[in-house]
Amino acid sequence: MRPKDPRSLALRALNRPDARPGATESALERLFDREAGLSARDRAFVVHLAQGVLRWRLRLDWVIGQSLKIPFRKVEPDVLNILRLAVYQVLFLDRVPDRAAVNEAVRQANGLGRGRHLGSFVNGVLRNICRNKDTLSLPEGDAIQVLSVKHAYPRWLVRKWVRELGEAEAERLMEAGNRIPRLVVRANILKVDRAGLLQRLAREGLECSPGSVCPDAVEISGLKGPVQGVAAFREGLFQVQDEAAQLCTHLLAPAPGERVLDLCAGLGGKTTHMAALMRNRGRITALDISQPRLLTLAENCTRLGVRCVDAVQADAARGISRLLQGSFDRVLVDGPCSSLGVISRHPDAKWARDEAEIARLSGVQKRLLHGAWEVVRKGGRLLYAACTISRPENEEVVEAFLASHPDMALLDLRREAPAWARQLVDDRGFLRTFPHRHGMDGFFAALFTRKKK
Repeated sequence: MRPKDPRSLALRALNRPDARPGATESALERLFDREAGLSARDRAFVVHLAQGVLRWRLRLDWVIGQSLKIPFRKVEPDVLNILRLAVYQVLFLDRVPDRAAVNEAVRQANGLGRGRHLGSFVNGVLRNICRNKDTLSLPEGDAIQVLSVKHAYPRWLVRKWVRELGEAEAERLMEAGNRIPRLVVRANILKVDRAGLLQRLAREGLECSPGSVCPDAVEISGLKGPVQGVAAFREGLFQVQDEAAQLCTHLLAPAPGERVLDLCAGLGGKTTHMAALMRNRGRITALDISQPRLLTLAENCTRLGVRCVDAVQADAARGISRLLQGSFDRVLVDGPCSSLGVISRHPDAKWARDEAEIARLSGVQKRLLHGAWEVVRKGGRLLYAACTISRPENEEVVEAFLASHPDMALLDLRREAPAWARQLVDDRGFLRTFPHRHGMDGFFAALFTRKKK
């Protein structure tokens, strides 16, 4: 295959063996590193194709299945991805002629080296779909099956959301998850305020506007190429971070001079936000199990001018009181979750999780909270956050934690949250954001304090 052909690069990303949420995005980044000469336009097309196939995979498979003369399960995975790429272009991309999508798919099939019959098979299936694309129908049957195919979500997840939210609300949530997400960034107040960042981005020719809720949030529209190409980014004037994630840091509200623990720091979005709120005064211990993530965190700290962070590689789920000395004023637990609140950014999360995995993750979250409890000082605060829409990982984790730790008290965010954020707090005092209601990632957060007596 031609190394710099966008469709072939998208196919290579889709054929990756890694099924974790966000793995396709990582695969694309590695491909782009190797294809340094790829234009910004082609990069954008590759991302659009790969993400589009993941976003609509189940619906694409339904359409393909209606045009097969053999059982669907007999189509080999790499051939199926060739068909998915082509069908996505035929059904969802008005600017791509059907013949271009079909011809490229046939070339890809022939390039597999398994005989010309494979190209003929792909050609026949796709031409049949092109002829009938205006008369395609959804399956008949129960509402769960119809919603599953219509919006391309696995049946278990449709059933779960309908049970937890109701059918109408669940359908609006699925529709929002299939939209291309906004690009939201956080002004790095160590270097610039939001007004100054808006002016700077405008001078660089970027269309931008203030975020809808958070005081340092900025939305960038129509960016051509990767964000790393923006001079203001390289100078550390902003960090890419959705408003829902920014909200979490404001709820914990670390103050200058405090000792803070970020238990699952990842790439450091919330870590560096806390450092900014603390004005680089105090210490933040950023703990994560992954050395590559911590290396990226260190790079972000350098770029943003953050100087109060100590990175520690460790497994927080195995207990941390023996690893870290002393107690902390504030602790953030934003651990591994099903990522069901960020499907618009990571559509592969739809296919990487199931109900058994949610149960496993719920257990991990409970262990993380117990480890955090061990190092919160009396009177200190602990924030539990999860980028998911799932009762077992949200409310049920909180209830289990309170039941097993009577010295911890739940704080009501209707009183504790900044006034501008209280509109996003529910009647139980939890932060709950939804993509279809609030135009941001789906997040849950609960704030605790350790009783002094």
